[in-house]
Amino acid sequence: MTGWGEVQSVAGSLCESLSSFPVYSASNLLVLLNDWILRKELQRTLPVSLPQQKLLTWLSVLECVEVFAEMGAAKVWGEMGRWTIIILIQLAKAILRLLLLLWYKAGIQTSPPIMPVDREQQQLQPEDKEGSSAGKEQTYVGRRSSRVVRSLESTPALQSRHWGSPQQREGKQNRRAEEMNQAPTPLGLQETIAESVYITRPLFHLLSLGIWGQRSWKPWLLSGILDITSLSLLSDMKDLNKRERLELRRRTILLLYYLLRSPFYDRYSEGRILFLLRLLADYVPGVGLVTRPMMNYLPAWQKIYFYNWG
Repeated sequence: MTGWGEVQSVAGSLCESLSSFPVYSASNLLVLLNDWILRKELQRTLPVSLPQQKLLTWLSVLECVEVFAEMGAAKVWGEMGRWTIIILIQLAKAILRLLLLLWYKAGIQTSPPIMPVDREQQQLQPEDKEGSSAGKEQTYVGRRSSRVVRSLESTPALQSRHWGSPQQREGKQNRRAEEMNQAPTPLGLQETIAESVYITRPLFHLLSLGIWGQRSWKPWLLSGILDITSLSLLSDMKDLNKRERLELRRRTILLLYYLLRSPFYDRYSEGRILFLLRLLADYVPGVGLVTRPMMNYLPAWQKIYFYNWG
């Protein structure tokens, strides 16, 4: 009875996760659309050409719907349809990224391709316009401390109130704007090859799966070698902007995914990870609220290609 209860729990978790994929994809698309509307209303376009914007938009759309497309294809057309969709999406993403890299010189490509609009900053925009029109009347300087303080008349609404000095807020907004508008770091031949390796790694992985099968160690090893090679070649770059440094850090952290990828997960890490989660759930108060659903969801998550390998 206990074993059957565990099976039912896993099945229920899988059904809930499958039903959440359309909602997750739709919410990401709505955020992308809302950001586009905000940029249009504020007349703040991306610091790239219009054709490059279109490529970035299509790439963002693919990343929003790839998991849902994989699961939908598996449900409608079976495993053959699922792998067909996976190959088509990865091929489309690789082509778009290679165009951005080689034709538009986009440099190190970040994830997500288009950074979301900083809504907190935009919420303060109307206040900034009012403050600029009123000039120095909005603030005064303390006689003894020489500290700049906002006057009561210019205090914004509670939900958009900023508790720092006007100079601090202005400095933060300027830094955020500069980070968004920084030009990509030019890549030399070595760095371009490294980024090309990273972009085409999913295609080589899919090709190796077709040749050696999903149970073979060769696709896992080939993918890991390509990821490490790309990071090693890019590690020598200096003067990267903040987005590029964060992207390289993200890629380094994602190497931990190899512990969750088959066949390493099936043969070595699955039992140890589940044992650790069960140990935390049983002996650490409150942690079971997180670890028990994770234990049920992990087998389903591990089988979804775009979560595990994408």
